[in-house]
Amino acid sequence: MELIILNDGLYQLVQVSTEMMEGLTLLDRLLVDCFDLCDILRLKLTTYSESLNAHVMNDGSGDFFGCICR
Repeated sequence: MELIILNDGLYQLVQVSTEMMEGLTLLDRLLVDCFDLCDILRLKLTTYSESLNAHVMNDGSGDFFGCICR
């Protein structure tokens, strides 16, 4: 699974790492598909900006755009 990040007009694919999924105890109890996991990671890794109407990555790497499930 990869995250699609928009940074300075360019889209980047960022591989989901174990550090990104650290602390997600929901995964131990529920069976989630890729799209559910994408929503969970969006909630964990971003903050919604009303002025930009975008989910901004907490680490400053850009705007969260979506996920690619492979």
